[in-house]
Amino acid sequence: MIRLLAIVIAALVLVGACARPYVQPAGDATALPVLHEDYAVMDDGFRLPVRRWRAAGSCRAQVLALHGLNDYHHAFAGVGEYLAARGIDVVAYDQRGFGDAAGFGLWHGSGRLVDDLRLMVTLMKAARPDCPLYVLGESMGGAVALVGLDHIAADIAGMVLVAPAVWSRDSMPIYQRAALWLAAHIMPGRRLTGEGLDIRPSDNVEMLRALGRDPRVIKATRVDVLYGVSNLMDQAALVSPGGETEVLFLYGKHDDIIPRAPVCRLLMKLAGEAPHWQVRLYENGYHMLTRDLQAERVLEDIYRWLEGEDRRDGDLARNLTPFCHADPIDE
Repeated sequence: MIRLLAIVIAALVLVGACARPYVQPAGDATALPVLHEDYAVMDDGFRLPVRRWRAAGSCRAQVLALHGLNDYHHAFAGVGEYLAARGIDVVAYDQRGFGDAAGFGLWHGSGRLVDDLRLMVTLMKAARPDCPLYVLGESMGGAVALVGLDHIAADIAGMVLVAPAVWSRDSMPIYQRAALWLAAHIMPGRRLTGEGLDIRPSDNVEMLRALGRDPRVIKATRVDVLYGVSNLMDQAALVSPGGETEVLFLYGKHDDIIPRAPVCRLLMKLAGEAPHWQVRLYENGYHMLTRDLQAERVLEDIYRWLEGEDRRDGDLARNLTPFCHADPIDE
């Protein structure tokens, strides 16, 4: 039996050597980055669809929002309407491979997604230099924001992370890491739906049903996209405190997508280095905090923080210890 298992594993490795996770190459043009009303041109000529929610009057603050895996700019419709009604502009864009962007359903590489964020921050800052700019990243978008933090820290007033994807490989069971590697190198184009998994991304059932009917929301994810996102999460988990950049970190205690263990690992690692990081934990919150049934509470917390009404230096270790050690955390 052991010999047979060894032969099977060897065969899988040999087969895997013939396949590679696919990464969609960047554009082959050289372009001047430009931000238009409903799209942005990147330095390789790639167009990112843009959606805006404008506040009336002069600009008090502006937010650049990055969506999560398989989603697109519509993820921020509630955020945009809420903040715009209170005087804060919101701009969201479809990241490469998602929504109305080209290469739908394909992975375009962590580096390219971070470069796009960097360019978008530069463009928005140049367009309105006197208006404080914040970055809001949800799930995968939060991971992109974390990886890019050191590159954009000088140009932003702060960052809001909504359940950021920080589930790095070193916090996954070895069988899970091995299965992902094998799948990515044997059947990288295979699409997985997640059906049968006991996962509840939100308690807002009507919202989830609407996402299921939306053709721009990806329902089946390529294995090599999952592999690419794992690479991104590995990088996000290594984030530095980002200098003095103020960060608001939001997480729901019922999050089934990003487990508690890697979240606690990251924040406890930063506990002595990041007094300017603040954490809000939601007792009844799920992964899609800004679209859960209690979304208005989350949106109010974001708004108050953006307005500077609820900012305070905190002791991350002290604040997180009850949550992170309330009961055993599955690794």
